[in-house]
Amino acid sequence: MARLRCFSALLLLIGAVHAEIPVASDLLAYKVESGLSGDLSSIGSDTLANLMRLWRDAFRRFHPNATIQIEATGSAMAPPALTDGTSNFGAMSRKMRAQEIAAFEQHHGYKPTPIAVAIDALAVYVHKDNPLENMTIVDVDAVFSAQRKCGGDKDVISWGGLGLKGDWMNRPIQLYGRNAVSGTYGYFKKRALCKGEFKNSVNQQADSASVVQRVSNSLSAIGYASIGYRTPGVKVLPLARAIGENYIDASSENAVAGKYPLSRFLYVYVNKHPDLPLSALEREFIKMMLSYEGQLLVVEDGHIPLPASVAAKQLSKISAD
Repeated sequence: MARLRCFSALLLLIGAVHAEIPVASDLLAYKVESGLSGDLSSIGSDTLANLMRLWRDAFRRFHPNATIQIEATGSAMAPPALTDGTSNFGAMSRKMRAQEIAAFEQHHGYKPTPIAVAIDALAVYVHKDNPLENMTIVDVDAVFSAQRKCGGDKDVISWGGLGLKGDWMNRPIQLYGRNAVSGTYGYFKKRALCKGEFKNSVNQQADSASVVQRVSNSLSAIGYASIGYRTPGVKVLPLARAIGENYIDASSENAVAGKYPLSRFLYVYVNKHPDLPLSALEREFIKMMLSYEGQLLVVEDGHIPLPASVAAKQLSKISAD
């Protein structure tokens, strides 16, 4: 219990430092089930990589005889690993696609169980000294996609195409984004490109941190990545869903309310038989993630914690036998 009180005090300090992203006070506190041991593994999202490691390290403090291996190779790697039984958890920054669910169901006879573990705002980043103030989704699509399925009437290849003047007018836009195995890539394609294809000129990066770093190193750059990867070298642009609508900041309040156009849940999928419980160790790890203490770590990683009602709904998915 002393270990739990000490760790809780540390997390309360984290909550005070990140007070601009409040953690719901009515989230359940984590209650340790003693005597657990064993091995777990997670394969999937790069966006969730650091958060999964924070949860792993916290879990080890509560359960020193448990080990959790984290492999962050992209959301596309999670469904086959969960289907084949090579991973206990499938971390994903998007929902599973229909064909991924079908493959799992064909193998197991039931669907995988999605557990929403955090909320994220997928941000559009420019260099901190870029004078651009905001963009519409139509603008974003015209910059990143050659097809312009969101309705843009012209391709945008220079900053003048977004209304910038002077030295910026003819400055070419450098594009940075994620690779195709990333859930962030798939989500951005669906929501920001209206299911269109990316331009060939998008420089694909293996992880979100690299996208933000590239943008921070070039005045001409623009990129997209989770809000949790924001650094002082970049600026996050407010977005509007359509021309004439209000521009919405990528804030925690707007993401939770669903006002920000590129807000999303982050998921951990599990193999939960409808008539059988998860293993005690799997269940305990999920309980910790969704607890007050676990959601404080969401804040530490720069993401947005779940409302208590959402966390309770996720817990109900693993408590039903």
